[in-house]
Amino acid sequence: MAREIERKFLVLNDDFKKGTNGILYRQGYLCADPKRTVRVRTVGNTGYLTIKGASKGAARTEFEYSIPKEDAEELLLLCETPLIEKYRYFISYKGYTWEVDEFLGENKGLVIAEIELESETQEIELPPWVGAEVTSDPRYYNSSLARFPFSRW
Repeated sequence: MAREIERKFLVLNDDFKKGTNGILYRQGYLCADPKRTVRVRTVGNTGYLTIKGASKGAARTEFEYSIPKEDAEELLLLCETPLIEKYRYFISYKGYTWEVDEFLGENKGLVIAEIELESETQEIELPPWVGAEVTSDPRYYNSSLARFPFSRW
């Protein structure tokens, strides 16, 4: 079984951008039930279909499959709106790769850093641009942001 262990943090400033460019992600949800989500995503010329189970702390099951971009674009038309659009930056820090999402559209102004870990108790050193942890706050799940965008909080 595939398992994702991920922690999320708010970002304090844009220092993480130095020397890197973001990649545009577009994604939507065919199902955004708290017990399961089905996500469609486009990244560059590739599409993805992802199924995730309920979060238990920082962990949950996750299955992700590549699909043709054209199929993903058709499936995005079936998704709840608004779609999630964001630039994702991959930042190396102290031996780990951080994924920083700078949201667009109705979630503009929100910037979240994520790190995937091998265990929930794994120790990490936070970069200086990382702020409060929001791992357990469901408002910051992408599936929640599709239904209740940051601009409406």
